[in-house]
Amino acid sequence: MLTRSGHAIKDKEFLNGMKEIDVARKVLENKFAELEDKSAILRAPELRALFDGIREIDPEKRSEYGKLVNELKLELQEWIDSSIAADEPVLPLDITAPWDVNTSPNNRPQLLSSALGSIHPLTTEMNLICDIYQRMGFSVEESREIDDDYHMFESLNFPEDHPARDDYDTFMTDEGLVAPAHTSTMQNRVLQKHKANLEVGEPIAVVIPDRVFRNEDLDATHEHTFYQIEGVYIAKNVTVGNLIATLSAFMNEYFGQELKTKLQPFYFPFTEPSFEFAIERPDVLKKDDSEEQKWLELLGCGMIHPNVLRMAGIDPEIYTGFAWGNGIERMVMMKNHIEDIRHFESANLKFLRQFK
Repeated sequence: MLTRSGHAIKDKEFLNGMKEIDVARKVLENKFAELEDKSAILRAPELRALFDGIREIDPEKRSEYGKLVNELKLELQEWIDSSIAADEPVLPLDITAPWDVNTSPNNRPQLLSSALGSIHPLTTEMNLICDIYQRMGFSVEESREIDDDYHMFESLNFPEDHPARDDYDTFMTDEGLVAPAHTSTMQNRVLQKHKANLEVGEPIAVVIPDRVFRNEDLDATHEHTFYQIEGVYIAKNVTVGNLIATLSAFMNEYFGQELKTKLQPFYFPFTEPSFEFAIERPDVLKKDDSEEQKWLELLGCGMIHPNVLRMAGIDPEIYTGFAWGNGIERMVMMKNHIEDIRHFESANLKFLRQFK
């Protein structure tokens, strides 16, 4: 009897979610008709609310619900594409004086449509990665490309003059501002922004993708500017087991097969204990059967240090959590057999057209 009642509640939550999708579609349709910049519909709060609401759905129904939300997003993209196709033809560009003050508005040339181009492979991959995490119940926050010493170091348990700061050799302005060397620079802000979740029994579950900067010597596997994604999860009674399960679920979905995983001890100032996370090589990256070639180290992770929780006003005696971070270019390179990270910033059309 209790089981049947429980299913009734879950089904009701799912049906309410379906109604929210239908209501949002109608609201978005009305907004779309009024927008000058049609692509802005993809940033509408109604759409973001649907993605954030995925974690509220019962896990048995979450995948189905997330698929419907993604279908709505694809439908919005079709609206945008159709509106571009309906635009008037682009007039030839007068290279002698295309923006001359004497040119009338009717004769002023338009910019080329973005429909003539393609999405950069890194953007495509970041969207895919974020989509997987959103279906797992995580929300997405943007990072920033300039920050202060407190968020880059102090809030992450890097005291002043701590030797671990030397491992994050990055760029600084004369005013002391920092070009973030990792998206962990957002961790303190995210914890403070979402800590009200903990008071109502909800976890903090956020991923943060963005660009980071390091003083690196450039070669086939190193760039001074690249993309990274940070993840944090905090609730009561969170353990290393939850960390392993979360990352394993992501890797299985991303590579499309069941993969064995393992941890090995490491050191990060902002996690304790800290680990390197490795997976067995997926089929696309198989080499030989030796133990040396079996495993692929992918990212750093660990249980969030109690000092980091305290800096955000969260009691580590009540709540625990884990965090991880990995480079996005490396994931794309492995998945697509790309041999040189510098291709991504080369503007080489032959390279980019492979991903259309």
